Amino acid sequence: MFSGSITALVTPFKDGKVDEANLKRLIEFQITNGTNGVVPCGTTGESATLSYEEHNRVIELTIETAAKRVPVIAGTGSNSTEETIFLTKHAKKAGADAALLITPYYNKPTQQGLYEHYKKVAEAVDIPIVLYNVPGRTSVNMLPETVARLSEIKNIIGIKEATGNLQQVSDLIEYSKKGFIILSGDDFTTLPMLSIGGHGVISVTSNIAPKDMSDMIRLFLEGKTEEAKGLHFRLQSLHRSMFIETNPIPVKTALALMGMCEEEFRLPLTRMSEANRNKLINTLKNYGLGVTRS
Repeated sequence: MFSGSITALVTPFKDGKVDEANLKRLIEFQITNGTNGVVPCGTTGESATLSYEEHNRVIELTIETAAKRVPVIAGTGSNSTEETIFLTKHAKKAGADAALLITPYYNKPTQQGLYEHYKKVAEAVDIPIVLYNVPGRTSVNMLPETVARLSEIKNIIGIKEATGNLQQVSDLIEYSKKGFIILSGDDFTTLPMLSIGGHGVISVTSNIAPKDMSDMIRLFLEGKTEEAKGLHFRLQSLHRSMFIETNPIPVKTALALMGMCEEEFRLPLTRMSEANRNKLINTLKNYGLGVTRS
C-alpha cells in the first residue's frame, strides 16, 4: 500500500490563504499521472508556517479529494510529543491512511528520546506510522539501531530516510523487522535504494513529473532495469533544479511556471532569485514540461 512514487505535496497559497481550488487540482494531477500516494503537510507543504486550523484543513481536503484512490500519509510530526499526538489524532479521525512523523527538530533529542517519542505517539494513536529521518533539517540523525527497535512496535510500519546515505539505508534494511517499509526521502537516490531493497520514495520532483517518477519505480520492480535507469538519469536535471534553493521554493516556483498554482510563499521563505529562476525555466523547457508563465 505504501510503496512506489508518493508525492510530498506543496501547499498552494493565494492572497495569504490556502488555495483550496488549486490544492484539489494538484491532487488530481498527481492521481491522473500515476502517483502511488500523497503526503500533505510535510516539509514541502510548508507545514511549519501553517496554523493548526490550516494544517487540519489541508489534510481533510486531501483525504476528501483523493477519495481512497491513492493512500494519504498525513504529515503530523512536531518537536513536541504532545503536539504530535494532537495532530496525529486529527489525521486518524479525518481518515488518513497513515501519518508521517518527522524526528523532533531543534531540541536535538538523544536516541533514547527519539525512541520514547515515537513509542508514545504509537501508543496514543492507532494509525500506521511512517518515521521521517532528515538530519539536514532537524540536526539529529535517527540511527539504524533506533529504527530497528521502533520497527518492533506494531503500528510503526516504515521510514522515510532522507540522509542520502546508502550505508545507513543498508543498515536499516539489515537491522529492521522483516517487511519494514523503506522509502527514500532523497530523490537522487531513489533507484539505488530500490536496488538494495527499498520500496519507493516520498518525492519532491514528482510534484512536477509524477508520471516519470512513478514509471521509473514501476519499471524497476518489473525487472526492466535499463529502462528504469534511463528515467533515473533523465530525471536528474529536475532533481538538481528542485534543490538550487531551499525546498519548496523551486518546486512551487516550477508549478507556478506550469500554471498550476500561484508563486506565493510564507515568510521566512521568499521567491527565487532571478538568476536561479531563469535556470529553473531553462531546465523545465529542456525537460519538455510546459512553461505557461515567465
